[in-house]
Amino acid sequence: MRILIACLFMLGMVQAAQAENTVLYKYDGSFDDATFAVEGAIVGKGLVIDYVSHVGEMLERTGPDVGSDIQVFKAADVFLFCSAVVSRKVMEADPLNLVHCPYSIFVMEDDNGVRIGHRTYPDGPMKMVQELLVSIVDDAVSF
Repeated sequence: MRILIACLFMLGMVQAAQAENTVLYKYDGSFDDATFAVEGAIVGKGLVIDYVSHVGEMLERTGPDVGSDIQVFKAADVFLFCSAVVSRKVMEADPLNLVHCPYSIFVMEDDNGVRIGHRTYPDGPMKMVQELLVSIVDDAVSF
């Protein structure tokens, strides 16, 4: 997996986000296609999506209420899900890994295009989660 990530960095397909501990992958397609691909990749791993947070719509809707006219995203959704197998392993290793659950993958569109991303996790058992997220995003990007 580390080799795959390194190759993607060299190819310019992955970029470090401004937010610390975040990895972004460029998506060559529309926002709707990206969300469909992410959903399909998560479900394709046998996982259940617990919730989809429509962050972009919420920010757009509430901007005037908080005195802002800045459009942060053209669109942005966050997919929340868990893996019973991976979660059990990481929480048996350290019950405080509960803080990381549920896991998330986001899709965003802004002036830089459509991107898919996820956070990074600390060394140790949580790297299993990161490997799962990389696998899901890889499936979605090549969907």
